[in-house]
Amino acid sequence: MSRWLTEAVPRGRIAAFRTVIYLFVAADLVFFTPWVRTRVSVPGELYQPLLVGRLLPLPTPTPALVAVIFWSLLLLALLAATGRAPRLLGWAVCALYLEWMIIAMSYGKVDHDRIGLLVALAVLPTAGRARHGDTTRTEAGGWALRVTQLAVICTYFLAAFAKLRFGGLDWLTGSVLARAIIRRGTDLADLIAQVPHLLIVAQFGIVAFELLSPVVFLLPARWRIAMVGFFYSFHVVTIATITISFAPHLAAMTSFLPLERVRPVVWARRLAGRDTPESASADVDTASPPPDQDRVSAGTDRTPLGDQAPVVGRPAGP
Repeated sequence: MSRWLTEAVPRGRIAAFRTVIYLFVAADLVFFTPWVRTRVSVPGELYQPLLVGRLLPLPTPTPALVAVIFWSLLLLALLAATGRAPRLLGWAVCALYLEWMIIAMSYGKVDHDRIGLLVALAVLPTAGRARHGDTTRTEAGGWALRVTQLAVICTYFLAAFAKLRFGGLDWLTGSVLARAIIRRGTDLADLIAQVPHLLIVAQFGIVAFELLSPVVFLLPARWRIAMVGFFYSFHVVTIATITISFAPHLAAMTSFLPLERVRPVVWARRLAGRDTPESASADVDTASPPPDQDRVSAGTDRTPLGDQAPVVGRPAGP
């Protein structure tokens, strides 16, 4: 179990995931949750902090407090996305974003699509330094990704549990999706709603999909990526029909993806014909081992590893 939790991953994957998460935090402040700043206009007696806000305890939001959190978090998230000072900046972003979410969710509505993102922010500082394109493997980084993956899947599985706990079987056979389409549906949703019994079938399908989501951990790497692709397609349909985005959850779900293969800066340099020696050498390093390694491995059989490479002192692959 401990080996599975700390399965080593390339440091380049950690660097890319860190950039995705911290850039999303900055985008979240500006595009997805700017309405949090309007909470300061609500009377203070309506502020009912979440349990964590009562345990700490945290102050009632004021215009000055919210403004300081907003601008500090925006600046620190952009700096953290560069990978510099991963622990100092990471813990600062985690603390400030947690307070931002406590303010956002302490007025009666709690969104469950933030769990994976909050867990990612909490564990990323423990992954240490990582550079884009670095193929060196790290167990600390593997643990950070695995914990985030568990939070993502728990979001699905516990959502199904909540549906059945509070809605019972009526959730499956009721008019849940019909009400959602009436409230915030699109033209596409209106077309789908006209098909007899299709919404009931969809409700059964949603619960089945959420209950079976942990299966993703049992699949081989290729099929695991395919299943994660299905997860993303599910959310595309959700956005296209009832305009619910789950954007923070989608950002956290990139923890399943081989992000180290995504090198936009290198690709841009190639397109511009300005590939630098550093980036070229990085590509060579990922494609072929150094001469010393060739001499050591000469005469030995190479085992196909897929997207896994051996860690020193440990067998290859999961």
